[in-house]
Amino acid sequence: MRFLALCLLFLCPVMGHAQDSRKVSCRFVCFEDTPPPPPLLNVIDKGVEVTCTILPDTFSPEVVCTAKSNVIGFISSVDRKPAATAAIPPGVNRVILIFFPPGKEPNALSWRVYVIDDSPKNFPDGGALVVNFHTQDLRIIIGEHKIQLKPGKCHGFAKPEQRDAFNMAETVVEFQQKETWLGGSETLLRYIPGMRYLIFAHFDPVAERPRVTTYQDFSHPAAPPPKSK
Repeated sequence: MRFLALCLLFLCPVMGHAQDSRKVSCRFVCFEDTPPPPPLLNVIDKGVEVTCTILPDTFSPEVVCTAKSNVIGFISSVDRKPAATAAIPPGVNRVILIFFPPGKEPNALSWRVYVIDDSPKNFPDGGALVVNFHTQDLRIIIGEHKIQLKPGKCHGFAKPEQRDAFNMAETVVEFQQKETWLGGSETLLRYIPGMRYLIFAHFDPVAERPRVTTYQDFSHPAAPPPKSK
């Protein structure tokens, strides 16, 4: 009995540590017109490191990172200093991470990260996901779907039923300005299985006007697990 108690005493911290870490499949994209950072590193237990390359204007290849206490930490491959953190919601195991330049807060890390749950329920195949990076509400119409979206929020749209013979559907994003709505983008997009759209709405400080940026995303294979060194 005493031997069993000793085994449990040593085993419980190990089990707790294992439950504290989990694998998360990640893809990365650098926010509109932002030069990407040098490759970042996610350090896994036992000295294993995963290289995370952020590409300009497109999605990176998928890699598997480790979240510890629901946070993925990144260090710079240049000076090995902390560069960014991403808070991963419990139960989420596949994400898209959007990298932004740092804010103006004291002691801010080199990059801010916006986390998107890349599950089929949140980002449907054949549909779209809209993220509101603007300071006011958006009004979005995709086929028969119409919603109003608060700042800092995102919303996934299923493949619209109202499509023409070429699978094209009306896609409209409008920006709120006090009591009026400004047209930000109005176009026809093709909605088919195996393809979806990630749509950012934000304020362009150079043009001094709201702007809509659309990324086309295709079905992609899952990333292999990281190899031990």
